[in-house]
Amino acid sequence: MSQTPRQPDLTETSPLARSDESTLNAGLDPRLQADAPTIRETEEALQEATKGGTNVDTLVARLVVDNGLALPEEVQHCLEKAKVLREEKNQASLVQLLVDNEYVTRRQVARLKQIIEAERSGQKIPGYKVLGKLGAGAMATVFKAKQLSLDRIVAIKVLPRKFTSNAQFIERFYAEGRSAAQLNHPNIVQAFDVGKAGDYHYFVMEYVDGRTVFDDIAKHKRYSEPDAIDIAIQTAEALQHAHERGLIHRDVKPKNIMITTQGVAKLADMGLARAMSDKEAAEAEAGKAFGTPYYISPEQIRGEKTVGPPSDIYSLGATLYHMVTGNVPFDGKNPSAVMHKHLKSELVPPDHVNPKLSAGISEVIEMMMAKDPKQRYQSAKDLLTDLRAVRKGEPPPIAHKEVVPAAALASLAAAEAAAAGQLVEAEPESRPLVREPLVIALAVVAIISIAVNILLIATRGS
Repeated sequence: MSQTPRQPDLTETSPLARSDESTLNAGLDPRLQADAPTIRETEEALQEATKGGTNVDTLVARLVVDNGLALPEEVQHCLEKAKVLREEKNQASLVQLLVDNEYVTRRQVARLKQIIEAERSGQKIPGYKVLGKLGAGAMATVFKAKQLSLDRIVAIKVLPRKFTSNAQFIERFYAEGRSAAQLNHPNIVQAFDVGKAGDYHYFVMEYVDGRTVFDDIAKHKRYSEPDAIDIAIQTAEALQHAHERGLIHRDVKPKNIMITTQGVAKLADMGLARAMSDKEAAEAEAGKAFGTPYYISPEQIRGEKTVGPPSDIYSLGATLYHMVTGNVPFDGKNPSAVMHKHLKSELVPPDHVNPKLSAGISEVIEMMMAKDPKQRYQSAKDLLTDLRAVRKGEPPPIAHKEVVPAAALASLAAAEAAAAGQLVEAEPESRPLVREPLVIALAVVAIISIAVNILLIATRGS
């Protein structure tokens, strides 16, 4: 594999400023580890968690042992030491002593703070036992939990308390749940429940044990063409299901495509989804850009009211481009520069970036990313027709269209020259603009032209 590429970090243009860092995969997000909280921050979280009367040291001891961060005897040793120090009027927290004695690391302290926050949020949601924190962003925190009634593992997205007084944030949070609840497809992260418990608004969804497409790109630089096509097909099937039910996703990107440990792709995050028939929402959002700059469609950038399936197809095309080339389609120093290129700049064909790609996949991506929505695939069903053909090693029947550009006109001139007894050969190109069916058609035209000329000559001679 090639070296890991520079990881883009452009802020989304959605007014909600939704974080790209929220994930549904298991374990502590390594990006959060780099920003580990201090011992003081952990202690503050402990103080907040024990306002109900629980002793801080008791809570720390239980959490450290239950989560396997230290042995019971190690915790007991630090408890006894803390007691002695306090009798000597020296302030020493159990957390600090565990670190000083090297029973836990500062990174484990970061984990401890996450566990505390998970318990504080999860204990407010009846029927669920929080098992740990999966990710956190500006708009939500995601926890791994067990649904007690059905004994199954789920993911719970919780809206931060600071947004509970903002009607716009709350409405969009519930809109995501309602949108996801309308969909039931193996390639879409399933929604289970949405509601409010105390001060917390929550959204319960399918737990996906796996990784994101972005994680794979960051690790391996790019996908092989067959693997990328397989994921694109699964994602297109998910979009077809959503579109047939009147929903557009509006934020298809590598971070929103999960890959399970069994290799199944699942489209996630319906936070920007909108019903195509929702004219009121379209009017309210007119002129505003909703999406992620690297993958957003031109019509979304312009804030057009009538945004349909071709918009999601464009974003999937940009995602597929990133997967097979290792580069985003358009880059820039800021979101505005990137979006301007989506609107105005010509796309560098993917097989020019990665020469190992077939002409077929390049044709498909170029059609998916046409500037004009009318020049793209009009439905995910059409896109699937071409993707499945390319997967079988065949030309994409829709993208592989016979157009008559300047090169074709030159071939017509060559046919006329041949009719006059002159043989003109076109210079070979590395990627011919005239496709094989057109060449055959032109040859037929040339033969007919020659036959007509011969017949005319014979007629005049007689």
